[in-house]
Amino acid sequence: MKWKCLAAFAALCSAPARADEAGLHAAAKAEKEVVWYTTLIVNQAVRPLIDAFQKKYPGIEVKFNRADSFPTAVKVFEESRAGAPQADVVDGIETQPPLAKAGLIEKYVSVHADKYPAELKDPDGLWIATNLYFLTPGYNTGLLKPADAPKTIEDLLNPKFKGQMAWSTARGAGGSTFVGVVLQTLGEEKGMAYLRRLREQKVVNVDITARAVLDQVISGEYMIGLEIFNHHAVLSKDKGAPVDWIKMDPIAAPLQVTSLVKGARHPNAGKLLLDFIASEEGQKVLADSDYLPAMPRVPAKTPTLKPEAGNFKAVYLPPPVIAREGDRWLQIYKEMFR
Repeated sequence: MKWKCLAAFAALCSAPARADEAGLHAAAKAEKEVVWYTTLIVNQAVRPLIDAFQKKYPGIEVKFNRADSFPTAVKVFEESRAGAPQADVVDGIETQPPLAKAGLIEKYVSVHADKYPAELKDPDGLWIATNLYFLTPGYNTGLLKPADAPKTIEDLLNPKFKGQMAWSTARGAGGSTFVGVVLQTLGEEKGMAYLRRLREQKVVNVDITARAVLDQVISGEYMIGLEIFNHHAVLSKDKGAPVDWIKMDPIAAPLQVTSLVKGARHPNAGKLLLDFIASEEGQKVLADSDYLPAMPRVPAKTPTLKPEAGNFKAVYLPPPVIAREGDRWLQIYKEMFR
């Protein structure tokens, strides 16, 4: 009997996908802890997720390290190269591609993967989207009436907006992402032709975050901020700020995705944590934390911020697309707009 239990436990540890929850919890509890490298905001999302996870799965301590995508990827790479990987679970918008290329991501199909559309999960099980970002224009409602706000990228070419629009110079949420969604939507030839016309509008480059660009729009420095996060506009609007967001066609949607680290010290606890974040329960925690949950059936706190209730289309930009095209988009942006 003892040998049968050991064999079952060993099989569970090495299984590449889909484990029974009770058995996975038992195996994870034997590992005692899980280490999560995350790019999420600690007090807003990380701690609520950890509290909910540990309440559901007692006996497993969650340790975390918070940093942006690139430092997180470097940390995982260096620790793995030294033969001492520390992280079990890793997330980010641009974290996964360099790690996957180095063979440092473990394939795992979450038990909740069937609740996500194809564009929100990797076909080979390298990642699953756990929250979304929708990059849209935000505008000052005191300077621009809703009826006069631009609805499509063609509307941005209206002469009245010349010199009145701004965007962040940061990669990931700013001018380079706008370039990317235009090229992804219109194609190379038509997209470049449009960007040349947009260049004449003298969009202002601001060396700050997209959130800070929105703050300047709210203060009246600019009429429109391009490529801001739509949920940031709602959060500010709810506090009385003169701002709203536009259901622009097209809308860029980078994905925050979560993966397992290859060679992790706590593989079962890692799977359990990933499954929890991707579960309906975990997604509701993210929604309550003012993030936009990736699972379509889980609404945002303001439901219209997501395509399902907001009646808008999004151009999803998964990590492999950003990794493959991001540097080129940035170069085009610099050459044409800076």
